This record gives sequence, structure tokens and C-alpha cells, in this order.
Amino acid sequence: MRIAMISGEYPPLEGGVGDFTRALSLELLRQGHAVQILTGKQGDGVTVTEEEGLTIHRCISHWDLRAYPRISRWIADVHPDVVNIQYQPAIYEMKGAIHLLPRWQGQRNPQPIVTTFHDLRVPYLFPKAGRLREWAVLQLATYSQGVILTNDEDYTMLTQKLHADQPGIKLRVIPIGSNIAPAPPAGYERASWRLQQQFSPQDFLIGFFGFLNRSKGVETLLDALAQLRQEGIPAHLLLIGGQTGSSDPTNRAYAAEIGARIAAANLGRFVHRTGFTTPDEISAALLACDACALPYRDGVSLRRGTLHAALAHGQAIITTTPQTPAERFRDGENLLLVAADAPAELAEALRNLWRAPELRAHLGQGAKQLAAEFSWNRIAAHTAGFFRQLLGHSDRA
Repeated sequence: MRIAMISGEYPPLEGGVGDFTRALSLELLRQGHAVQILTGKQGDGVTVTEEEGLTIHRCISHWDLRAYPRISRWIADVHPDVVNIQYQPAIYEMKGAIHLLPRWQGQRNPQPIVTTFHDLRVPYLFPKAGRLREWAVLQLATYSQGVILTNDEDYTMLTQKLHADQPGIKLRVIPIGSNIAPAPPAGYERASWRLQQQFSPQDFLIGFFGFLNRSKGVETLLDALAQLRQEGIPAHLLLIGGQTGSSDPTNRAYAAEIGARIAAANLGRFVHRTGFTTPDEISAALLACDACALPYRDGVSLRRGTLHAALAHGQAIITTTPQTPAERFRDGENLLLVAADAPAELAEALRNLWRAPELRAHLGQGAKQLAAEFSWNRIAAHTAGFFRQLLGHSDRA
């Protein structure tokens, strides 16, 4: 198949959706499909580059109505079998035009459009838009010939909103995978890496991976860290990766709040940052941690790329109870579940892991087993199969 991807962000910009688009496109390419990607400009001028076998068109200056003609011309020139929009509001500058693109495009080009919804959470996206935001999302879903959701809770919610009698024909759940492979730099040795970063063998190193975002519950994690330090537990927190990303400006204000909170609690000596770095260095940091704390305020979900990275690295993960029951998450088997916004409960879970290396090993093994369900090979195969279904071809084609 000839597949056209549209994503508001793409590497080298920092962002999970851009990383997802690259990883999925590369695997689709390996499976024999031709993939071209349309994304935003970086600097002056339009650039078209060949990167890792993919053609990247960095053509869009602003994701508003002015982008429509250029997108339409690009689709006509590329002449794909299917167009796949990667949707998350922040990567399109929080502008609404992307929501109406399938409706507008359907009147001009025959290629079916499939939208992958990376995030349907209401509290953190257009929180003041209310019904307008819901209408815009439904426009995007209604006029897309196919819809991919990354988790069961979004699938249930959108099915109800669309009043779909046979949702499986148009809607499909295809979870994302880890954008960070467990592949540290050549010669990596965990104990040596920790010593180089000035962590002692006795330190209990807690990892947090991902941008600092208000949905991540970092305040809860800092309060739990303070409790552990007051008890004499040699706990350290390692913030892995960039702090704010390239797309969501609200992350910068939140990162400043977190910095002030660290200073006010005198935790500066115990909170460490890798900063934005290469995938192999992120992998090294994840592998060096004793546990990984991801206290999402809205509950753990398969939409979270940071969770998938921790699973892939076999981490002992402490996270928050999902809002919608999920059979894949087994408390005490492949992760530990605590309540959201509950620093005492989080501290207790971390305390238990510090005391029980065997529990950390057990959880890490369960995490690896769960991660095996989300390989890019399977994700790309399921995605291509859905495209073929929409095109009227056999799933075996």
C-alpha cells in the first residue's frame, strides 16, 4: 500500500506523537509499504528529505485553514491508497482546523482518511472549550472513514458518542508501543553508569520518564520522595528525558512550578535530570533505575508512551489505578497500583519496593511479558490490516 501520514510533529522535534509516527512508519516500510509523511516546517522554506527510507515533507507553516490547499495538493501528488492523520491537539498548535480536514478533503480527493486518536482526555485538552471541543472531535471522527483508538476507554467513549451500531467496522483499538527500545550505548554496564552519575550502590533510584505535564502527578511523586528521605531511605529521583517537549506550551509553566516545588522542599540534591537526550541514553537511564514511578492523575492507560517504555525496559512500575478496568494491568504481577494524588500511598509502595528486591524482579519480569504484546511488528500489521479492510481488500493481502 501507499500510505500518507499527517502529523503536526516529527523528529527532531520532541514529542511522543512524532516518535510514534516515525516508529510506525519505519515498521510499515519494513513490511513492504511505501510511506510518505507530511509535517510542519522547521525554519524557513519547504524541505523534502529522505530519512531512513521515508520521505518527509516539512511543508506546513500553520495548522489553520490556510493549510487546507497545501494538504490537498500534497495528497493529490502523493496519490496514496490511504491517509492516516495522527491526532493530538497540541501538535496542531491547539487549532481547530485539523478537525474539519476529513470533511473538507472528502469533497476533493477519493482517498480514505483514517484518524488515530492519541488522546481524548477532556480535562487537559481545551478545558474551556466544552461542547465546542466535543463537536470538533466528533467532526473528525465522523468524517474519517476509519478511526484508531489507542486504548479501550477511548474506544468505549467514542463508540457511545458516535452512536455506532457496528463500531468494529469503523473503529479499531490498536495500542501504541514503546518509542524507546531497550538498547543502551555499546559497552553499557549498569553499575558503572550509576557510579558515573554519582549514585552509590545503596541509593534507591526512582525513575520518572516523560515531559512534565499537569496530568503526570509529579507533585505527588515529589511529596512521596520527601517522605522517604525523612525516613532515612536513600531515595533519589531521576527525571528522564526532556521536560517540556516542542508542542504543548502549558508544559513550560508546569515545569517552572515543579522546579519551585523542588527548591521549596529542599529536594534539589535528590532530584536529578538527564535533559533531552538520545534514545540510547534514555534506555541506559531507565535500565539503571531500581523502580519507575508514573503517578498519572487520570490513571494508567495504554495511551501512555512513557508507560510502554518502562514496560519494555522491565522496570518495577508503580502507577495509578486506571479509570476504566483493564485486564492487562495486574496489580502485584506486572505493576503496582496506587490511588492518584495520594503521596502517602505512593511512598508506601516505593518503600516496599526498596525493602524487597525480589518483588522488583518479579514486577520487572511481568512488565517485560506485558510489553511483548505491543511490538511494533504487531502494531504495524494490525494497522495495515485495518487499512486493507477499509479499502475492501483481504486482511491477508
